[in-house]
Parts: sequence; structure tokens; C-alpha cells
Amino acid sequence: MTAEIFDADTRKVAPRLGARIAVRRLRPLALMAPSLVALGLFTYWPVLSVAIDSLYARRLGARASVFVGLDNYVRLLRDDKFAAALINNLIYLAATVVPSLILALAFALLLRRSTAFNRALRALLFFPTVVPLIAAAALWTFLFLPTIGLIDYYLGSFLPVSVNWIGDERTALAAISFVTVWKNAGYYMLFYLAALQAMPHELIEAAILDGAGPWQRLRHVILPLLAPTTSFVAVIAFIQAITTVDHVIVMTRGGPGDSTTLLLYYVFTTATEVHDIGKAAAATVLTLALLLLVSGAGIRVFERRGGDAN
Repeated sequence: MTAEIFDADTRKVAPRLGARIAVRRLRPLALMAPSLVALGLFTYWPVLSVAIDSLYARRLGARASVFVGLDNYVRLLRDDKFAAALINNLIYLAATVVPSLILALAFALLLRRSTAFNRALRALLFFPTVVPLIAAAALWTFLFLPTIGLIDYYLGSFLPVSVNWIGDERTALAAISFVTVWKNAGYYMLFYLAALQAMPHELIEAAILDGAGPWQRLRHVILPLLAPTTSFVAVIAFIQAITTVDHVIVMTRGGPGDSTTLLLYYVFTTATEVHDIGKAAAATVLTLALLLLVSGAGIRVFERRGGDAN
């Protein structure tokens, strides 16, 4: 009799328990649903749309399109301007990512002590980050003006030279690279400051007791502990170097010649000036593939070194 009552109670409780488990499992999906919908509409669908456009020949403003398969990619890879944009972007990456990380680390090491003077310097170094890139580009365009620009004005006080910084093919790419470093180094400094403050000081003290000098502590203790942060910041710097083009539009418009034409600016001009949507879409897909490849590699390094550090 007791067993029968127990079985009856179990049959009554089981559906309620199953419903509660189902609700618990569906609750995370319900909470994530708005974000997933927004992500699908504004991220994944545009990417899919661009990938589809890269397989068609279509002009800007024209409704008709013809399926051409991979022909847009073939034309893209044969385009000398695309090759020049790719080379320029690789040079721009090396000229911005590496100096930005070195300066950010140097600033963080010099200002890691929390004093009033250091906090003021941190704010001063971080200030370029909050300046809109278009405004920063307009400011530096004025500073780079030959003869009347402030840089040439003060440089002329010491040297009898006048350099057309953004009008000369030999210096234009270096000029826009300098603006990028000026704007981003203070932002990357914050990541290194956070990592330095979270670093176990016992290891540094032990290195001091072992007789390690400042350079030895930096090389054998601090830099290995900062490796995960460096990997993470390098990925951010790489993405920003590929996806920011406002300063190029304001300062040089890809010139003189094609000396400052970067990948994203090439996509922009191909779509809006040449009106070749299919080719611009193909360039976008290749650029996105490059971003995913490098970002994925950086995240793997970040996770592996983070695990080693722990």
C-alpha cells in the first residue's frame, strides 16, 4: 500500500520537476535572445550579405546583378591597387602596432605608482583616446602643413628644411602612422597598468633578493607575466589598424598616388567611386578573413599564455 502511494506521488511530481528543468534550461536562451537577434541582424546578416554580393557583378545603384562566382576575387588579386593597399596596410601595421605597444608598456612601467603626479600624467596620455579620430586627423593636418605648420615652424628653427609631411609619398604613410600611435598608445597603457597592478609582487621581490637588476627583472619576470596582456592588446591594435580609415579620408584621401591607400580605404573607393560593388565585397571578405585569422591566432596565444601564467 505504501509503495502504491509513493508511486502515485512520484507520477504527480515528475511532470512538475520536468517542467522546472525545462524552464531552467530555456531561461538562459530567453535572456540571450534579444542580444542574439541583434547580433544576427546587425552583424552576421551583413557579413553574409557581403559574402553573397562578392559572387555577383553589380554596379552601385543598379538593381540587376549577374552571378560570376569567384571572378571578383580573381579580378581583385590581379589588381595592382589592391596589392599596393595590402602592402601599405602591412607597413602601417608594423609602424603602428609595435611602437604603440612599446610606448604603452613604457608609460605603464613609468607611471605604475599611484601618485598625484602620475595620475595627472596618465590622464594626459589617455586624453588622445577620447578625441574623435576625425578631429585628431584635422588637427594633425594643420600641424603637418609645410612651412606654416607648427612642426615645420619649430623644425625650421633648427634645420633649414621644410617637409611636406602628408604631401610626399616618402613621408605620408609615416605621418598617418604617427597619428595612430599618438592616439592609441595611452589606451593600451591602461591594459598594462591593470596587469602590473595585478602582478604578484613577491616574484619581483624575490628577483631583487637574487640580485637581478632592472633589465633582468623586466626581461625574465615582468615581460613573461605580461605576455597574455601583450597578446590581447596586440589583437586589439591589429583590429584597429585594419578597421580605422577616417584619418586617411581626412588627411590624404589615399594619396599622394596610392602611398596611403589602406585596405578599408580601397574598399571604400572601389564601392563609392568606381561603383564596383562585387569587387568591393570581395575585398571586404578577404579583409575579414585576414582579421579572423590573426584575431583567432592572438586569442589562442592569449589563452595558452594565460593558462601557463596561472
